[in-house]
Amino acid sequence: MSRNTSGAIPFHRPSIGAEEEEAVLRVLRSGWLTTAGEARAFEEELAHFVGARHAISVSSATAGLHLALEAAGVRPGSRVITTPYTFTSTAEVIRYLGADPLFVDVREDDLNIDPAEIGRALEREGIDAVSAILPVHLGGHPCAMEAIRELAGDRIPVVEDAAHALPAARAGRALGTWGTAGVYSFYATKTITTGEGGMVVTDDAELARRMTVMRLHGIDREVWDRYTSPRPSWQYEVVEAGFKYNLPDILAAIGRVQLRRADEFARRRREIASIYHDRLADRDYLELPPQSAESSWHLFIVRIRPGRLRMDRDEFVARLADLGIGTSVHYIPLHLMPYYRDRYRLKPGDFPVSLDAYTRAFSIPIYPGLDDEEVERVAAAVRLVGDGAPA
Repeated sequence: MSRNTSGAIPFHRPSIGAEEEEAVLRVLRSGWLTTAGEARAFEEELAHFVGARHAISVSSATAGLHLALEAAGVRPGSRVITTPYTFTSTAEVIRYLGADPLFVDVREDDLNIDPAEIGRALEREGIDAVSAILPVHLGGHPCAMEAIRELAGDRIPVVEDAAHALPAARAGRALGTWGTAGVYSFYATKTITTGEGGMVVTDDAELARRMTVMRLHGIDREVWDRYTSPRPSWQYEVVEAGFKYNLPDILAAIGRVQLRRADEFARRRREIASIYHDRLADRDYLELPPQSAESSWHLFIVRIRPGRLRMDRDEFVARLADLGIGTSVHYIPLHLMPYYRDRYRLKPGDFPVSLDAYTRAFSIPIYPGLDDEEVERVAAAVRLVGDGAPA
């Protein structure tokens, strides 16, 4: 595991050790570098871990969202309900399919998509105009999946953007397994990482079959079957115009090790979140994320309360940077981005909760590689900056 020797505390650093290194070497020595047995094993292990019937490894969570929406029947001219308070990949995959995002605002407490707003959108647009609902478990906090599923009923597929949410559960059920399909991310900053990569899970066998075919050029059989079986065969058929979304074995091998450490990582993230709550809850200028035993704690998003400080969010994070504390902002709402703003004629005030959260929010470091001294330093730096600038 990499250690901090510079004195500064970065916003993130991965927890990679000797086991991950050996896993990569094992693949390099095997003579087969692309997708094969490691990816299959990773799929089986992750499906078992979250309690899903099928898992399809992919090159990124973006790829997984694209595959899941395509398999679920999203087509040109249809609309997909989602949140503007997310990274751009959530909405861009809707546009890949020629469909349109139908943004609805988030809840004040956890900044997750608001089921009441979903309901209003369905009443306004009509159920037949909506081809899917795409909730995002922001920072690893569970969306209100019971309410979302009830709104969707049997007619509207629900694809969970669970990029932040491994391992996390709601009412004992893994996030990502509540909907028609769920998508996890293994990007460099995520709760487990392969550098790049993702996984789609589903209980629907036909959906899994479609995504498996579309993942690799629309070919009707997996490439490693053609080259590595006892009697290799060059024959195959292209049955669809598919994509190039497979996960190589080198990355899958890292993922298998990381998955075995997922519960350990989650425990440490919960410990850090608890320390932050303990050290910062009494600062009246801060609004902390809700305490939750169900979150993966991928992010710890802090909001500055209006009127309590002589500085805004940007100055606050700049002063933290001067103290050697890395931060980030999650997220600039998509309705403020030129593409979505101009295409759909959106105004900043169209989603007031998202806008307000963005202007006040920043994320502080929370990852397993932080030791207790570093966690205390982060909390102390936040207090030092805030305490020195009362309104």
